[in-house]
Amino acid sequence: MINVNLLSEICETAGAPGFENRIRKVVLREIESLVDEFSIDNLGNVTAIKKGKDSSKKVMLGAHMDEIGFIVTHIDDNGFVRFHTLGGFDPKTLTAQRVIVHGKKDLMGVMGSKPIHVMTPEERNKVPKTTDYFIDMGMNKEEVEKYIEIGNPITRERKLIEMGDCVNCKSIDNRVSVFILIEMFRQLENAAYDVYGVFTVQEEVGIRGASVAAQAIQPDFGFGLDTTIAFDVPGAAGHEKVTELGKGTAIKIMDSRTICDYRMVKYLKKTANKYEIQWQPEVLTGGGTDTAGVQRKGQNGSIAGALSIPTRHIHQSIEMSNIADIRATIDLLTQAVLEIDTYDWSFK
Repeated sequence: MINVNLLSEICETAGAPGFENRIRKVVLREIESLVDEFSIDNLGNVTAIKKGKDSSKKVMLGAHMDEIGFIVTHIDDNGFVRFHTLGGFDPKTLTAQRVIVHGKKDLMGVMGSKPIHVMTPEERNKVPKTTDYFIDMGMNKEEVEKYIEIGNPITRERKLIEMGDCVNCKSIDNRVSVFILIEMFRQLENAAYDVYGVFTVQEEVGIRGASVAAQAIQPDFGFGLDTTIAFDVPGAAGHEKVTELGKGTAIKIMDSRTICDYRMVKYLKKTANKYEIQWQPEVLTGGGTDTAGVQRKGQNGSIAGALSIPTRHIHQSIEMSNIADIRATIDLLTQAVLEIDTYDWSFK
């Protein structure tokens, strides 16, 4: 149904915000033979262009390459590493996790904190903060400083596995969308308009890459690609779920940074129904995506919407998406791009 080996490589490759070099190399390797031209801008975005039948309009698609991570801020006298977050973390999910510090060479470390056995009752009941954690490198300060310095990026260590109908890994957010955009290019032929697929940087720290790319491209139409909350788990009320695994790709209506163009929402629903592609609506009241930059940063704005991949355990090291939902997203995105010239885009 999908190329799980490629998805594994994309998810497992390091690429914290501002340090996307390794994942960018994977993207370039994959797209080189699939598109007519590509470029890298000053910020590090990769823009891949596939010419359409009509170059009078531009279609921009954004999928961010960066993953949430950390950056080294201090090495103490005993060789323990302190860090600052790059992107949003729920601190309690850091407990006992392995990480990789990317210095002169990659070194494994573990997130450490005060053992519960020596905590006071007050400490046990306190909500943890990221500053409660340190990284144990298993070596003294002198050895650590041979390889690591302040400013080195840190990423989570976790391999992709298949679990039932799903894939589970760190950085499904948003490497699954990087995979989807590559696969769309793989099957895209005779698009209506020129297609600009942008593998963006620094989304997790403020939608920075997409904003720069949209200013350069000036798109007429735009699609954001990202994961979204699937809170379809025990204890969740129906109105809290946002989306569910196995119910298809999610057509975004809004998130905290974007109200999708109602015309694009209707078009995506119509296209999904036409090709019998399973879909579900998405209203996400917290969190934003590259859709905001794609929609607003061009001089005239763009008619923009988004497809989201329902994902459980977002911003943890065990993010999970359904394989059929991933396939549905590839298929709907491809058809939507191919037939975008057939829809009446006038305001009604």
